[in-house]
Amino acid sequence: MSKNIDWPNLGFGYIKTDKRFVANFKDGAWDGGCLTEDDKVVISECAGVLQYAQTCFEGLKAYTTEDGKVVCFRPDLNASRMADSCRRLRMPVFPEDEFVQAVVDTVKANIDYVPPYGSGATLYIRPYMFGSNPVIGVKPADEYQFRIFTTPVGPYFKGGAKPIVIRVCDYDRAAPHGTGHIKAGLNYAMSLYQIVEAHEEGFSENMYLDAATRTKVEETGGANFIFITKDGTLVTPKSNSILPSITRRSLMYVAEHYLGMKVEHREVYLDEVKDFAEAGLCGTAAVISPIGKINDHGKEICFPSGMDEMGPVTKKLYDTLTGIQMGRIEAPEGWIKEIQ
Repeated sequence: MSKNIDWPNLGFGYIKTDKRFVANFKDGAWDGGCLTEDDKVVISECAGVLQYAQTCFEGLKAYTTEDGKVVCFRPDLNASRMADSCRRLRMPVFPEDEFVQAVVDTVKANIDYVPPYGSGATLYIRPYMFGSNPVIGVKPADEYQFRIFTTPVGPYFKGGAKPIVIRVCDYDRAAPHGTGHIKAGLNYAMSLYQIVEAHEEGFSENMYLDAATRTKVEETGGANFIFITKDGTLVTPKSNSILPSITRRSLMYVAEHYLGMKVEHREVYLDEVKDFAEAGLCGTAAVISPIGKINDHGKEICFPSGMDEMGPVTKKLYDTLTGIQMGRIEAPEGWIKEIQ
């Protein structure tokens, strides 16, 4: 029985749902984990996460398809990416198959919060892990908690995705051999100053360049870039300090195998961006946010696709991927996890 929520007018914020999943790591092993109604986290004032930011997270969605099924999109890739994040932060890996099962169980327990098909809303799923025992010397924690909560969210863009204006940022997002390639909470904390500053200056997002040479495009604070060349090739920036976006990898597959496009995953230099026909940001929240203009210290890079609507090739990519997610187009094997 669907909850009495005004789905079409739902914002992108937190709403407490009925159940969440909690598992604890202690004495070198994970317990079985369980679903609980308690939304409060109780930890020591000296917990590793509070002192040294030892935490990572994931983000994915559950939604209702055209034929009424509740599904998730490629949760195995979230499990794999979180395992990579844990290894890099010296945290214990939560087993990937158990991660996927915990996602399924948590969605099932909150099934009444999954918005109906056609509402534009989804059930956002947030798995995360943190060091929970007291740590005062600089070292990894010995105990950890892995949790998953859900919250219904409205569409990222009300009234459709209008092209945004972003700026080239003077700050660095990640060092060449740092943690840019994992979903560490610290990466996002470091981006907060810049995103507030960008918003104050009238921009929607920041374009971060590589820290070593400041000549190559990396990503924004929370999404990967995609570019379309004038001859219709999809180009995505390649770097060891870019988070491997699941949406970006899916779009690359869709471009090549569904739309017959040429795909290039390579280093992208800032001085070639002016030659692209279309540009966008891709991620779980919005799927694709089209970019109309990039402001490079007062010099504007304007894309031929303009400021009125998503470019034609980007739109085709968006429609195809969302069509796969919503069950209108047949998905590649293993991409859709049905919640049964």
